Amino acid sequence: MEIIKIIGIAFIALVIIILLKQYRPEFAIYISLLTGILILLLVMDELKGIITLLQSLASKASINSSFLTLLIKITGIAFLSEFAVSICKDSGEGAIASKIEIGSKIIIISMSIPIISSLLEIILKILPT
Repeated sequence: MEIIKIIGIAFIALVIIILLKQYRPEFAIYISLLTGILILLLVMDELKGIITLLQSLASKASINSSFLTLLIKITGIAFLSEFAVSICKDSGEGAIASKIEIGSKIIIISMSIPIISSLLEIILKILPT
């Protein structure tokens, strides 16, 4: 099971970070960053499977593929920004973390405008005039 690998890697990294903070605290953030990247790499196969499934469902339901691509990009931005925010908070940079959160939210909103516009057009077509 993948989750056991992920938890194992996280616990090993945690022990290394705790031991490293006693002697070289500046290297603890590098271990944390490396652990996060390793965990992301471990779940990439699962993510590819999810994307493939979503694409096949979208084609069966005749959903515009550009909307699906956009939703996948938005989800990726949310995951990556959360990863960056966590790293910043772990290193004690809460101010930078909050700026990343604000920036990513603005980007996500701007990217979702075509989907919102399309939904509003559909709603306006359904409503009686």
